[in-house]
Amino acid sequence: MKTQTKSKKVNKAWLNNHVTDPYVRQAQKDGYRSRAAYKLKEIDESLGLIKPGQLVVDLGAAPGAWSQYLRRCFAPKVAGQGGAAVGELNGRIVALDLLEMEAIEGVQFIQGDFREQVVAEQLAQSLQGAAVDLVVSDMAPNLSGIETTDAARIEHLIELALEFCQAHLKADGALVAKVFHGSGYNRYLELFKDHFQVVKPLKPKASRDRSAETFLIGMRLRRAPR
Repeated sequence: MKTQTKSKKVNKAWLNNHVTDPYVRQAQKDGYRSRAAYKLKEIDESLGLIKPGQLVVDLGAAPGAWSQYLRRCFAPKVAGQGGAAVGELNGRIVALDLLEMEAIEGVQFIQGDFREQVVAEQLAQSLQGAAVDLVVSDMAPNLSGIETTDAARIEHLIELALEFCQAHLKADGALVAKVFHGSGYNRYLELFKDHFQVVKPLKPKASRDRSAETFLIGMRLRRAPR
């Protein structure tokens, strides 16, 4: 009974923090599906990554807040409902996630596990041979609480994103990827430096202080030897 009472207190505290979170309130006001939109917004405004006319791939897209923000960047003059502008889109967005995602006008969505070859091939085919300007990845594994196991899972997702960039990203393109501070962080940083000429770590204000979540941004791709 004590454990159950403690659990209820924790859930109540989380709910209270969530509903009073200024980014949650702002997301509801702006029509975004989650507060995550402001993480990408801050990264974009800091580094100027997103420009109309680009081809962007959104990995780990559900529930869709990053794709909503991208769409708003590509159609900023036409206000719409649901956090994304409506009307003609000056750019292309291809989104992928293991989970279902409610449709966003103009966003091509693929449901599947990026770790599976057939899904990665389907994503590649959807690009229609075009080179990608920007890859944004909010992918994260189900964390086990075992640090070494979780670090390996995160590293695997990063490696997949980097492999995709090697195959499809423009030379002057960029990758934004979620990582976590911990025993594996230096390894993630090394991987980025192996693949990009410029690497910047950034923890947006919209990312909760108590969270180990942070983001690595790689710019100007180093092509792997073939």
